[in-house]
Amino acid sequence: MKYALNIGLILVITLFTLNLIFKEQELPEIISDLKLADPRWIALGAAAAIFFVAGESSIIHYMLRVLEQKTSFLRCLKYSFIGFFFSYITPSSTGGQPMQMYHMKKDKIKIGYSTLIMLLITIAYKSVLVLLALGFLIFNFDTVALYAGDMKWLIVLGFALNLSFIILLLLVFIKPIWARALGIKVVDLLTKLHIMKRRNKEKYTEKLIRICDTYAMGADYIKKNLSVVFNVFLMTAVQRICLFSITWIIYRAYGMNETRYIDILTIQIMIAVAVEMLPLPGAAGITEGCFLLAFTEIFTMERVKPALLISRGLNFYLILIIGAVVTFAAHIINIKRDKKQTE
Repeated sequence: MKYALNIGLILVITLFTLNLIFKEQELPEIISDLKLADPRWIALGAAAAIFFVAGESSIIHYMLRVLEQKTSFLRCLKYSFIGFFFSYITPSSTGGQPMQMYHMKKDKIKIGYSTLIMLLITIAYKSVLVLLALGFLIFNFDTVALYAGDMKWLIVLGFALNLSFIILLLLVFIKPIWARALGIKVVDLLTKLHIMKRRNKEKYTEKLIRICDTYAMGADYIKKNLSVVFNVFLMTAVQRICLFSITWIIYRAYGMNETRYIDILTIQIMIAVAVEMLPLPGAAGITEGCFLLAFTEIFTMERVKPALLISRGLNFYLILIIGAVVTFAAHIINIKRDKKQTE
């Protein structure tokens, strides 16, 4: 029910946002603008979105091979689509990895292995985004100032949230005992302030201790396998750039070539930094607003709105729909398998 409500919230916010954006345009006019895009480039954009998901699958497959676990790439692709589906419908993308670990466990992959893999993917996913954003901000600052200046405070907030998350992970890695003690104090404070119910205190304290212990084990593995970590970071960088490139592909679909690929990539990375950590399922509403703020001058007033529709359709709704189908199919298969085992 919670996930269904989140999907409903995404649809409501999206419909409300699109209604505001297109309130002065008729539906036939919108459809006409969409048809102007070259379908060959749109197909390339769809392929880039699928490749983005497959990029995480490659990392999972690689890590399982390193851990001497024989699993097919298609099964890893299943884990990725399920993960992105639940990430897209939960605030701050918090729901994906627990569901991936659940389905890995169903496929007889040890919880210790799946936890380590998801932990490393999380660190790489967030760290690569921040590193890319810092790099492009430093070396392409004029482009950021020119096109993304109106959302500078949102970018600053995004950097602060992402860096805080990474620092927290590093604290757990480097000083797990300190992190555990700090976490317990935070739980005590939230209980005293009546933000957290007293009856839930013990449950969250135990969960916190379990997470810290797991991260400490992961830290030990990472220290001993730096080459594996480097490879995961490199694969994650390719994966993320693939997704960010969809906006440039749409730009080319409209026959435009005045703005450099590197500039469009820079702006899209800044948008990702600004919205990814916000507590909104799928960052619905805010993503569309940032796209219009940053890309109106590049796409022009006539093309920016249909470009927004195509962009959101490829990098969000296409993955969401395929993820929903894969999740439903996996659920049915698990039910049938469990039924056979009990017979």
